[in-house]
Amino acid sequence: MARDPDTIQREIEQARDALASTLDQLGTKANPKKLVNEAKAGAASTLNSPKVKYPLIGVGALILLLLIRKLFR
Repeated sequence: MARDPDTIQREIEQARDALASTLDQLGTKANPKKLVNEAKAGAASTLNSPKVKYPLIGVGALILLLLIRKLFR
């Protein structure tokens, strides 16, 4: 069964519009700046949690004390 050219043209335009919309969504989702900002926010959130923050402070203080001790020996 043959379709008329107008129907085929409309289907092509609908497919083109759907493809353009999908590409726009992918471009927004895979934007490098957005990915970097999300990674920064995730890292900051992780580092600000008490389970990570206080042990890091302790390790930093220990390293500082060891450096000072080594300098004065």
